[in-house]
Formats: sequence, C-alpha cells, structure tokens
Amino acid sequence: MSTDFHLEPARAEDLDELVALRIAAMRESLTAIGRFDPMRARERFANGFEPAWTRHIVVAGVRVGFVVLKPQADGLLLDHLYVSPGEQGRGLGGAVLGRILAEADDRGLSLMVGALRTSRANRFYERHGFILDGEGEWDLYYRRAPCVRPSP
Repeated sequence: MSTDFHLEPARAEDLDELVALRIAAMRESLTAIGRFDPMRARERFANGFEPAWTRHIVVAGVRVGFVVLKPQADGLLLDHLYVSPGEQGRGLGGAVLGRILAEADDRGLSLMVGALRTSRANRFYERHGFILDGEGEWDLYYRRAPCVRPSP
C-alpha cells in the first residue's frame, strides 16, 4: 500500500462510520485487557465528537482511517488516530502522524496523546518523539514539544 493520502474534513453525519472504524481498530487492545464494550466505545466517542476537529484519512478515494486533533490551552491533543486494521503496518499511520507533527511544529505547539498501557501505539508514539508525561489507570500520556526548524 502507498502512503499517499489526503485528509478530508468529517461531517456530523459521519459519526456512525467513525465509531465503527474506532471499534474495529481498538477491539484487539481492549479485548486483551478485558475492557471491550462496543456500546461504551460508541458513547465515549460520540460524547466528544466534534466534526471541525476530525478528518478522514483517504487513500485512493477510500476512507481508511481518521484523525482528531483538538486545540488545548497548552497545545494540541491528538485525541484519535485510527487506521483500519487491514491497512495497518504499512507506514500509513506514521505518514499521517508526520503530517500532524509538521502542522504542530509550524504552529509552535506541543502535541499530547494518550494510549492504552498495553497498546502497540505506545512504541509508535515513542518512535515519533513523544515523551511519557503521565499515567492513568488504563492509559499512558505523552507529550511532544514542537521542533523548531531553521529558517530557509
């Protein structure tokens, strides 16, 4: 699979599609810790869903994931980054995260993210420069300071 993609704005009517993708992407991690509950997953996502902060990841005209980037007082929160299970492991998530990091850097903003303690996502975020910043019962929280690029 190519890592060529574009980000497309989400709309309120995309909620069910986004929830289904999130559940598919999270099922393995949540099942491993005995916390898989599709109804809770839907409710948690729907309660925080804001289309203005949500973008579909589109490859060759097909929506294969989504990203949610929320403004915070001290930077940006990468609230969700999901790629369909069948599209994972091919570099797409890293390419999307690279674009998000560049956006944060261009704005001089820190980026925060959380991941389930047992998730492979922890290594993914660490590889991309995130530093452990806190812990919760189920999650680890990371922060990445903006990189300052030299002026041309």
